[in-house]
Amino acid sequence: MFTFRLQSVLQLRIAERNERRGELAKALRAAEILQERREQLGDEMRENQSLARKLAEPGKANIDRILQTHRYEAILKGTLLQLVAQERQVAAEVERRRQILMEADRGVRVLEKLAERQRKEHEHLERRQEMKQLDEVAAVAFVRQRNEQLEEAAP
Repeated sequence: MFTFRLQSVLQLRIAERNERRGELAKALRAAEILQERREQLGDEMRENQSLARKLAEPGKANIDRILQTHRYEAILKGTLLQLVAQERQVAAEVERRRQILMEADRGVRVLEKLAERQRKEHEHLERRQEMKQLDEVAAVAFVRQRNEQLEEAAP
């Protein structure tokens, strides 16, 4: 029966790879949340611009309300700039974690290939041993049969 001597190392590397997958998933989720927030900011900016256009129409102009929409637009633009910077940082972190995961996966694959190669070699040696034993049994049977034939032929 074949046992891979580095099985415990393989299991540790698999656990590490799974941990790295979880870390990457968290970073991807953070990027997704930032994207959702960016879309919300875009909606808010469009709504605010629409309101500003309505307030600027001829008629009763509410200067305080117009100024308030312009201030809010400036706040939204500042928030968007911060969000873009965060998205860049998260994208860099996602890529870093992706590289770490690839490295961990590579380590697992190397050990899995080694285990497979050793298993095949073990099976090959077992088959050779079985064939050797069968050859020995056949040789002994042949010698017995030959001796029996000789004993029968001799008076």
